[in-house]
Order: sequence, then structure tokens, then C-alpha cells
Amino acid sequence: MAHMRLSTAVYLTAVLLGSTLSGQNDDSGTRSVQGVVTDASGKPVAGAVVQLKDTKSLQVRSYVTEADGSYHFAGLSTNVEYELQTRKDSVTGKKKTLTVFNTKKAVTVNLKLTK
Repeated sequence: MAHMRLSTAVYLTAVLLGSTLSGQNDDSGTRSVQGVVTDASGKPVAGAVVQLKDTKSLQVRSYVTEADGSYHFAGLSTNVEYELQTRKDSVTGKKKTLTVFNTKKAVTVNLKLTK
């Protein structure tokens, strides 16, 4: 009986230690942003271009929205602010900023095309 309690205690300690260590590895200093682009009436827009601008390096990445209007950027630094803007044909949307103060690992920023 004592051997069983000792085995259980060792197992629980290993599980707790493993979950603590794996939690530390999750903080990789990166985050992601995703969302949906809609038109002025609120309908999802397929084929819109979403531009993500790194405000430190001025590097711009682009994503063409899926059929459901969704987009996704991953591997973003938590120490950089990003500007997001969308366009399709001659219609654009307002710029939105992903700030360093937003500490979420996965951020949702929906964008809207205006006429």
C-alpha cells in the first residue's frame, strides 16, 4: 500500500513538473492575428488583400482572404506594433493597429471595407 502511494506521488509530481516546464516553452515571444474582412453591409469578402505592416522594420506582408473572408498571420513579434489594412479593387478599409500592449497570443482583428 505504501509503495502504491509513493508511486502515485511520484507520478503526480512528474505530471505537475512536466506541465510547468511545457508552459514555460509556450512563451516563444510570438503571437498571431486573424480575422474576417467584411464589406460595408457586413458580408464576408473573398479575395480581399490584407496588408500587415511591421512599424519598426516597415516590412509588409500580404494575405488574400479565403472564401469566408478570413485571414491569418502567424509568427509575429510581441515587441512590435503592426498596422493592418485591407483593400479590394478600389475600396479600402480603415487602418487598425495591433499594439504591444495587447498581450494575447492569438488576437482577432476584423476589418471592414468602406465605400
